[in-house]
Amino acid sequence: MTSPQVARESRRSTRVRLKLVIEATGVTEPLTCDGETIVVNLQGALISTAVPLRVGMKIQIQVIPANTRAAADVVYVDPERPRVCGIGLVIPENVWGVEVPPDDWLESSRES
Repeated sequence: MTSPQVARESRRSTRVRLKLVIEATGVTEPLTCDGETIVVNLQGALISTAVPLRVGMKIQIQVIPANTRAAADVVYVDPERPRVCGIGLVIPENVWGVEVPPDDWLESSRES
C-alpha cells in the first residue's frame, strides 16, 4: 500500500536549479513582466518576477534563451517574498530547454 505522500511525490519530476530569463504575460488580465527561474522541473518552476503575482493567475511563460512558450498557473506565492512564486505548467514539458534532462523527465513524457 502506498502512502499519499509517496504517491504525490512519484507524480513530480526531479527539480533542477536553473537560472533562465523569462517573461510572464497575463492570460485573463493585463500583465507583462520580466523574471527568472530559480528551480525548474517537468511540471513547473519556482520563479522570481519583477512584480508580485497572485495564486490562481493564469499566465503565459516565455523562456527567452530557449525561445519557447507555455501556459501556466500560479500555484504558490512566498508570503515573505511576494515576487517569488511557484508555477504549474498546464501541460508538463521541458519548456526550459534542459539539454540533458533527468531520466524521470523522459519517462514522464513517454507516459503522456
